[in-house]
Amino acid sequence: MSDALTGRVALVTGAGRGQGRSHAVALARAGADVVACDLAAGLPTVPYALSTADDLEQTASAVREAGRRCLTVVADVRDIQAMEGVLERGLAELGGVDVVCANAGVISFGPSWQLTEQQWEEVLDTNLKGAWATCRAAIPHMIAAGRGGAIVLTTSAAGLKGFSGMAHYSASKHGLIGLARAMAIELAPHHIRVNCVAPGGVRTPMGTNEAIHEHLAGEPETARSLTNLLPDLDLVEPEDVSAAVVWLASDAARYVTGVVLPVDAGVQLR
Repeated sequence: MSDALTGRVALVTGAGRGQGRSHAVALARAGADVVACDLAAGLPTVPYALSTADDLEQTASAVREAGRRCLTVVADVRDIQAMEGVLERGLAELGGVDVVCANAGVISFGPSWQLTEQQWEEVLDTNLKGAWATCRAAIPHMIAAGRGGAIVLTTSAAGLKGFSGMAHYSASKHGLIGLARAMAIELAPHHIRVNCVAPGGVRTPMGTNEAIHEHLAGEPETARSLTNLLPDLDLVEPEDVSAAVVWLASDAARYVTGVVLPVDAGVQLR
């Protein structure tokens, strides 16, 4: 997909590390300049460390090493005004946004009836509201530019089936699929395509931290359901998900909208 996105600008949320960093670098290698956005701070109910401002700068360095411009912005995807500010800076400094990769997401664990209100709100607000707020800020600029474009939302295998101990996460990821399908219908007249990528377990700090290992150790059925169908593979690499994101953002997928593309080594079939 080299040069497939030359001349375009991509916004990536959750870009500090993990899938977000991988997506930002892959989009840059395909020719896009990048607006890399991240909270760069922890959240009280998230049981693992989140990315930092230094992580976000490392993403920017990797994008620049790929030969593209990178604007880094520390912002909370849950904050509509903050995301509007991100888009204004992208417009002023890089000339607009053609591709949106709404990737920011968090997880915590617990039975549905024992989740605290704060756990519920931090996961739903980051994963679902955050994607909506990102798109809400970007879409008017994309429509006004008249160039069409592509939006890719990061859902999950947990958006295609339920997993015990993460009802709030699964609800948020199911919600993203509904959001993408509705926006695909609304934005088709503007030649803006909206799709989802649905990873399974990915080798990132979110997918390999001690908290998730402890959760799966106590939930053998969930652990079995997360086992890859393809043999000899424990986790998908973030670059594999990024390849799907770049394809969905490119003209190679110009007639693809409203779909959910699993990159999960067959987990959804378990």
